[in-house]
Amino acid sequence: QLQLRESMEYLMQPGESLRLTCAIPTQPQSVYALGWFRQAPGEGRKFVAGLIKKDGLTYYDDSVRGRFAVSRDTSKNTLALQMTKLKPTDTAEYSCAATGPEQVSVTDIGSYESWGQGTRVTVSS
Repeated sequence: QLQLRESMEYLMQPGESLRLTCAIPTQPQSVYALGWFRQAPGEGRKFVAGLIKKDGLTYYDDSVRGRFAVSRDTSKNTLALQMTKLKPTDTAEYSCAATGPEQVSVTDIGSYESWGQGTRVTVSS
């Protein structure tokens, strides 16, 4: 199971930065990719960023490319999402997720089998 660390809710101002971290499964060999998703109020859950565990290849939604960075800390077995230049449109509940061991589409929500509990990020002035 994935666990999203730290606070369950953040209130941020536009332009600020925030780093989310997620503890990934203790058996990383069973995972092909790790990702971050978000669900804005009244909308469905959408892909934000992800990476392939084996080679670290990263993927981003166009809405966050250049502002967000996904990374994996192998020493701590965590997945991080560094968010910069936050916008009100980034307001959502963010969740980390992991696929199974098979090669799948990193950006497809259907590829993911394990989910963190989510944390709410509100960006407002």
